[in-house]
Amino acid sequence: MLSSLRYYFQLFRVFVHVTKGLSICFFLFPFSGPEKKKDYIQRWSQQLLPIFNVRVKMNATELPKGSVVISNHISWLDIFVVNSFAPCRFVAKSDIRSWPLLGWLAEQAGTIYISRGSKADVKRIYQYLIDQIEAGERVAFFPEGTTASQGQVLPFHANLFEAAIHAKVAIQPIAMRYLTGAGELHNGVDFVGDMSFAESMSIILRGEPVIAELQILDLLPSDGAHRRDLAALSRQAVAGALHVDIS
Repeated sequence: MLSSLRYYFQLFRVFVHVTKGLSICFFLFPFSGPEKKKDYIQRWSQQLLPIFNVRVKMNATELPKGSVVISNHISWLDIFVVNSFAPCRFVAKSDIRSWPLLGWLAEQAGTIYISRGSKADVKRIYQYLIDQIEAGERVAFFPEGTTASQGQVLPFHANLFEAAIHAKVAIQPIAMRYLTGAGELHNGVDFVGDMSFAESMSIILRGEPVIAELQILDLLPSDGAHRRDLAALSRQAVAGALHVDIS
């Protein structure tokens, strides 16, 4: 556990790093092409995680291009964990936009926000995903639609899977969890219920080290699939890798 002095020092490091991110977005992004922007996003995410004492452990070194990435959703950290090794265009719930500074930075990094329960937003983002996939971008979304406590995998919403079917690309499932050094689920990372962003950040900064473990699962082809079947297969794959019973 962190002493008060150490905790405030870590908060200062967060502030400095976020300021660095703002500077990159304001002064470098306007003169950078897509690949250079991805380099900035990846490097910034890689540098953010150690400040929160997060180490990434995974069974692969990269994600294949030309696929739609999906994952279970636990924390605000998820986007930055994935971006630390494979920058993606994320679809995320609009609540994230209200995060102090980090929400704006996520938007500058290519995150597109969706209003929960809005059919108009789903239609708009569906076309966005198709356009981005066809342009060769790697796109990602969290089909649960919200965060869930570890040990659960909520039902996957099927709507956005239609974009992968339309674009004729495979689904790349990722099973994500956060562990303590002893290999147990690190429940301090869970960002659920009425917890505020500031409260979550404080808990993580004050808590023990975090291991973000990612399992890159087998690709799921979308050819001839129905979106509901593809969503169900993706959920089964993720839940199985996490040993979560969804029967």
